[in-house]
Amino acid sequence: MKPKNKIVITDEKKKEMISSIKEYFLDDRDEEIGDLAAGMILNFIIDELAPEFYNQGVFDSYKYMNERIEDLLSIQKY
Repeated sequence: MKPKNKIVITDEKKKEMISSIKEYFLDDRDEEIGDLAAGMILNFIIDELAPEFYNQGVFDSYKYMNERIEDLLSIQKY
C-alpha cells in the first residue's frame, strides 16, 4: 500500500527524469552514472525535496485564490 501523501510520477515521466539526471551528471559534472544511481537520486528528490516544492505551489495557489476572492467582493452593489 502506498503512503497517502506520497508524490506519484508516471513510469514514463520517471524514465525522462532519470535520463535528465544522467545527462546533467555527464554534461555538468563530467561523470557517467547509471540508471540505478540516477533512479536513487530521483527517489531522494521525490521523497525528501519535492514535498516542499509541492507545498509552496499549494500555498501560492491559496494566496492567489484569496486575492481573486477579494476582487470578487469589489463588485458588490450598495
